[in-house]
Amino acid sequence: MSFAGLFLVGLMTVFPPAATGDVPWRKPVIGSIFSIICVLGVLAVFSPNKCLNIFTIGKKNRAAGSDSAKLASHGTSNALAGHHPNCGNYGAHVFRIKGKAVCAACSGLLLGGLSALAVASAYFFGDWNVADYSSWMVLLGVAGVSFGLFQFKFRSLVRLSLNTVFVLGTLLILIGIDELVQSLVFDLFVVCLIVFWLLTRISLSHWDHEVICSGCETENCMFRE
Repeated sequence: MSFAGLFLVGLMTVFPPAATGDVPWRKPVIGSIFSIICVLGVLAVFSPNKCLNIFTIGKKNRAAGSDSAKLASHGTSNALAGHHPNCGNYGAHVFRIKGKAVCAACSGLLLGGLSALAVASAYFFGDWNVADYSSWMVLLGVAGVSFGLFQFKFRSLVRLSLNTVFVLGTLLILIGIDELVQSLVFDLFVVCLIVFWLLTRISLSHWDHEVICSGCETENCMFRE
């Protein structure tokens, strides 16, 4: 469904629909909605486990207090590294700054969210004119979102970069479609797609974690279901 959405966005670039339902305050409204999404995303970076509990798609009920029980399962006082289990299986998910493990994906989403806020402000609340290259922005955005959805296939700093590109890609699509179609209705449609892409991104990441933990041979590891 996510890639079907990307395909529809591509079609709108090649065959822009006739503008419908436009209003004078279209840009500030859409800019505000996107900015709120970015702010919520940035806040979620600092509490990824709570975000996972709320938004994970298809996940069954998680037992209360399970995180604290899982911490003890690796037999170490520092069982989490960058909010991932501190084992070699998650080496691709983190990088280290001065010896401290940092989640590559969350760092990328943080950088992407902050950058997207700045770019969105320039377009939706400023005078940035993108009429001459709006189609290219959409196509670059489609590529960015596509690579971002497969970020779990890559390691550390590449994973960080792809998550940054993923967030910026969603904004490029929104700006490009807004400039091409100039319709509140279609802008809201793209915003809904962005939310769905974000949920898909979270779901794929959680699925990847489950695959890793299911193949873990650590004895009595409660991260493995």
